[in-house]
Amino acid sequence: MEIIIYLALAVVAFGGGILTGRYLLRQLIKKQEVAAQNKVKKILRDAENNAEILKKNKLLEAKEKFLQMKADHEQEVNQKNNTLAQKENSFKQKEQSLNQKLENQNKKEQDLENQRKQFEKQTEVVIKKQEEIETIKLQHITQLESIAGLSAQDAKNQLESQLKEEARTNAMASIKDIVDEARLTAAKEAKKVVIQTIQRTATESAIENTVSIFNIENDEIKGRIIGREGRNIRALEAATGIEIIVDDTPEAIILSGFDPVRREIARLALHRLVTDGRIHPARIEEVVAKTQKQIEEEIVEIGERTVIDLGIHGLHPELIRMVGRMRYRSSYGQNLLQHSREVANFCATMASELGLNAKMAKRAGLLHDIGKVPDDNPELPHAILGMQLAEKYKEHPEICNAIGAHHDEIEMTSMISPIIQACDAISGARPGARREVVESYIRRLKELESLALSYPGVEKTFAIQAGRELRVVVESEKISDAQSEILAADISNRIQTEMTYPGQIKVTVIRETRSVAYAK
Repeated sequence: MEIIIYLALAVVAFGGGILTGRYLLRQLIKKQEVAAQNKVKKILRDAENNAEILKKNKLLEAKEKFLQMKADHEQEVNQKNNTLAQKENSFKQKEQSLNQKLENQNKKEQDLENQRKQFEKQTEVVIKKQEEIETIKLQHITQLESIAGLSAQDAKNQLESQLKEEARTNAMASIKDIVDEARLTAAKEAKKVVIQTIQRTATESAIENTVSIFNIENDEIKGRIIGREGRNIRALEAATGIEIIVDDTPEAIILSGFDPVRREIARLALHRLVTDGRIHPARIEEVVAKTQKQIEEEIVEIGERTVIDLGIHGLHPELIRMVGRMRYRSSYGQNLLQHSREVANFCATMASELGLNAKMAKRAGLLHDIGKVPDDNPELPHAILGMQLAEKYKEHPEICNAIGAHHDEIEMTSMISPIIQACDAISGARPGARREVVESYIRRLKELESLALSYPGVEKTFAIQAGRELRVVVESEKISDAQSEILAADISNRIQTEMTYPGQIKVTVIRETRSVAYAK
């Protein structure tokens, strides 16, 4: 019973505690809410006060900025007004000046009108006088025709023909005097430059043929080179593209072909095969391949050594290779590399004497015949092909023009172009530098003589000094001394336009009059 009472008391006490706790918690929450509300109210009051102060400050700043902008605007307006006033005054002054000029122009126009009227009157008077003069002139002409027995047109034609002949003779005499004077003043300097160029530049001259001779120790080796049923020699010809001639020539084999590079490859390959002793088709192909690679390397090395010797820098590798290939090419029997080196040195010397760019002239001189050695052979003149190659590898435009114009295929546009042409002619015209086939040489001489004989009044022609001079004998009754000068110039111009020749050709016209009498 007591336990039940204790339990009931405990329950009552626990319930009372809960109610008391809830009451106290509510009171605490109410106090916190009141405190929070008071805090919020205080924050709001502070915020309102700060906002009011900030608002006043912003209004004051806005008013100050407005006043400042207003002052600036008024100042700008005043400046613009002053500028407008100045411009208005300037315009007024210009208007007054224009009005004054307009008045003066009107006065001048009036004066000109008066002068025009006076001129018209004078012109009418002059026309009447000219008509009178023409009438009198016709009367005089009629009287002169009746006295002379010739019409005015016939007399005019005779006078014109006489004046033309006199003018032509005087012109040729003047031309001769001018040419003689120019020769006196310029020939010495030109000869000096050319002679100094030639003397200061000494290079070797090499002659290349279309055949190469391979020497052997004895004729027994010929049989080994030919091989069984000729298989070795056929393999060698197929690999090199060169014709190998084995005949009765003692201790020699002839290599024939127009490509000197292939001939050199064949010669070196033959030398290796004979030295090694193993000669059969497989070995021949192997040796030819190695020799070809070696020649290509030598070509590049020759090109690099050439440009280094000449002091030329920045040349494209492909152009260097072509310079090396010049070593195995020839022009009229003159080795192309030696010719190009000679021309390069000539050009550098001549350009320095004339105050031009010697380095550019030397570069153009070395490359002027580069069109003769490309791997392919397009149907273009070598000068044009060389110019295109130089343009392809980014050479200077003046160098490209010098290359393309050194045989007059294109117009010369730079100062070094005529130097390249002159130095090329000097190198090719040197006695012994070039050789020609006998048939072509004789044909050129006959063409020279026939060309001169085609002119009226020419009696005989003689091509002398290996075709470098043409002497023309004319009939003295048909051609005068003045006409001889014209004939020499005409023949030389026609030779330049119609014929191809190395160097230059001197044309000499000879006129002779002989009077013979006998005393008996």
